[in-house]
Amino acid sequence: MKHLLIAIAATFSMLGAAQACPDYTLWGSNKYNYSGDQLYSPQSFNIRAGGENYLPKCGFNINETGYFTTTPDFSFELSKMNGYRLVISVLSNCDAALLVNTANSQWLYDDDSNGQADPRLELSSFGKGVLDVWVGTYNGEYCDATLTLETF
Repeated sequence: MKHLLIAIAATFSMLGAAQACPDYTLWGSNKYNYSGDQLYSPQSFNIRAGGENYLPKCGFNINETGYFTTTPDFSFELSKMNGYRLVISVLSNCDAALLVNTANSQWLYDDDSNGQADPRLELSSFGKGVLDVWVGTYNGEYCDATLTLETF
């Protein structure tokens, strides 16, 4: 019986760890609807960058690091994106990191492509669907940041 209880406790411990990772099946606490035309004018959002989940412990198929929340910071329902390039960028007061899950469940990550330790991702041929976005930090600190989406 003691071994059974230990096995059950270990299983719940592992399940708890798996759930403490970015989860695209959850809706972001900030939900927006945009078309490619609407994002031709940049849309910016203030956010507190950071999170409690250390990405390398989450089993993602990306070789990157950073700290992110479980629930997406933003969920964007995007439409009429054909023919547009979507640029997602962050400006922050710390070493921010960006994690995105696309409509086809592809994970994307960036740390410093926007310069000054800020992230930037560029997506082409997006089409339509939900884009979940997490604004985390590379080293686990928290800071104020601004997320911007813009089409070209």
